[in-house]
Amino acid sequence: MYKHILLSTDGSEVAQKGIEQGLLLAQGLGAKVTIITVTEKLHTYAGPAGGAGWVPAPDEMAEYEAGRKKAAEKVIVDAKEAADRLGIQAQTLHIPDALPAETIVATAQERGCDLIAMSSHGRRGLDRLLLGSQTSEVLAHSPVAVLVVR
Repeated sequence: MYKHILLSTDGSEVAQKGIEQGLLLAQGLGAKVTIITVTEKLHTYAGPAGGAGWVPAPDEMAEYEAGRKKAAEKVIVDAKEAADRLGIQAQTLHIPDALPAETIVATAQERGCDLIAMSSHGRRGLDRLLLGSQTSEVLAHSPVAVLVVR
């Protein structure tokens, strides 16, 4: 059935459910997995014409990037350890400065994945009440099957 599953996580509690279910499915099928986390660029605000905005100083940007990288590494390490405990062959990826849904779909295609497993929503505000925006985008654009876990 499925031989290579892409597991997407943002490190949130609900994303962990997607990782767990994806790993159990992979274990049952004898499939390998690729675990991915995608982090977006820091959004800046230039302000209205002639108005004040916000652009981070170089040291603020470096601090943000270091913190983002450290958080992503923890997310990936935790997911990889879960795969290892189940005896599942897993590769990991952190893709910085990218659009999550677009990157998830592209990675699934590039790596020959035949299933994407992800949670129904991530950690963002009102999206938690509905199907998450990233999940909706993946569902709308993925040429491979998508398993959505609640």
